[in-house]
Parts: sequence; C-alpha cells; structure tokens
Amino acid sequence: MTENADPRYRALDSWDSLTALRAIWESQMAAVAGIGPALPTLAEVVEAALPRLRAGGRLVYAGAGTSIRIAVQDGTELGPTFNWPEERTHYLIAGGPAALSLGIEGAEDDAEDARAQVAAAEIGAQDVVIGLAASGRTPFTIAAIEAARAAGALTVGISCNPGARLLEVAEHAVVTETGAEVVAGSTRMKAGTAQKVVLNMISTQVMVRLGHVHDGLMVDMRPQNIKLRGRARDMVMRIADVSPESADAALEQCGWRVKPAVLVALGASPDQADASLAQAGGMLRLAIASYRGAE
Repeated sequence: MTENADPRYRALDSWDSLTALRAIWESQMAAVAGIGPALPTLAEVVEAALPRLRAGGRLVYAGAGTSIRIAVQDGTELGPTFNWPEERTHYLIAGGPAALSLGIEGAEDDAEDARAQVAAAEIGAQDVVIGLAASGRTPFTIAAIEAARAAGALTVGISCNPGARLLEVAEHAVVTETGAEVVAGSTRMKAGTAQKVVLNMISTQVMVRLGHVHDGLMVDMRPQNIKLRGRARDMVMRIADVSPESADAALEQCGWRVKPAVLVALGASPDQADASLAQAGGMLRLAIASYRGAE
C-alpha cells in the first residue's frame, strides 16, 4: 500500500504551491488518524514492556533508512527529558551509524548484519526491541526482530501495511494503515509521520508509568541550562506550593533533581527524600503521600 501511486495526486507537479501544500497537510492529518485502530495494541505494548524495563532492560530500536532515523530521534530525547540512562537505549541500524546521514546501498537487505548486531548487543530477555519498517518487508528489520525474539526479548513490529512479514515475526504487531503517499513510495511522509507519533506515544507512556512524570510535569528532566533550571524551579514551586527562594534552596541541596527537591521543600532532609523515593519505586506521588503520612 505504501508503494502505490494515488491517482488523486497524479498532477501534483502542475498544481500551485498552496493547493499542493493543502493536499500534503491533509495527508499528514490522515496519517495520524490512521493510528486510532492501533491504540489497544499500543496499550498492550506498554504494559508488556514495563516489567522488563523495571528489571533493568533496554529500549532497543531496529530499522533502516527513514524508520531508524525517526527511532533515533525518539530514543535520543529520553535522556534529557526523563533522565533515562543512555546505556539503556540501543539502536540496530542497517548500514551502521553512518546510515543515519547517508544512504548506504543494500544495507536494508543485509539480514546477516542484523543478526550480527543483535548478537553483538547481547540482546536478552529483559530487553524491549521495536522494529520499524513502513513496508513491513525490510529484510534487515525482520531478521533483527526474529533474532531478538529468539533471544527472549519482547519484540514489537510497526508497519503501515497489514499482513506484512514484520508483523508476523514480532510478538506485538502495530499496524498504522497510512496508504499511498502523495509522492508514491516516499514513506518519509505519511508513513514517517505515523511512525514518529507511534514512537512518541509508546516511549512517553512507558516513561509516565515508570514514574518519570508527575501531574503532567517532566520531574526527572535534566536541568542543564538556565531555561531548564527555571522550569525545575517552577515545578518544585507548583508541586510543593513554596516560594521561588524555597524551591531554589531545595534544588541546590538535591543537585537540581526535581523529585527529591519537592520532598525537601516539604520539610524532608535530602537523605529522607532519597529514601522515600526509593521506597516508592521512584513514584513522586507515592513518596509525597508516604512522607506526609509519616509526619
């Protein structure tokens, strides 16, 4: 389906820019709408991933071309946004890291390289491996998911074509039917948009369930610049209901970590804050309730 030419866009090159851009915009909205039927499966993916990630597993993305470039964008953001350790994010890239900025001829067809990368990464039972391929028939991605599943990992296949081989070999099959592209076969467009949104949804909800979000706030972010330190201060002020000065003092005591700073602003010592969070499994809501209950 993703390779088909849609007759609606046959004269695209003769249209004025406003008409063409409107058509492209409409196709992008349709791509996002196509994710709706996959929501129950996405919920299953999140719930299946949680026990493995709580046990120390990694988020692993596998793919070629546009798909893996989108995946790297998603995974790279997890560190600064949620303080997810970089060593717990891994990429199986057709053609290797150079393929992120260059087209590597034949890389997507190299199934043997996929198997070798899975072995080199020592993919195992605690890992969650997400394979992306718009067509669902990319040999590299299929081989990576097959090898990862054989190694005991949780495997997820994401494709825009129902019945694709990738969906058959993965434990969890996510289908986003985006159909033909405005430019036939250019799956960086609708298919790429759908893949990015799906990854946003999976990774964000996983991080929410792991306790990295409180009241819609990214309470485990890394305040690495002036703007983000201001955001950290605002979060402590809002959650603990304290002044800017109290929030700053608490953050200074906690090395600018928001979650323990909230508890310190409420009256805990830094050691008590860390102990409460550890006992609560990193869940700030539970740690606050526990601390207040112990007062």
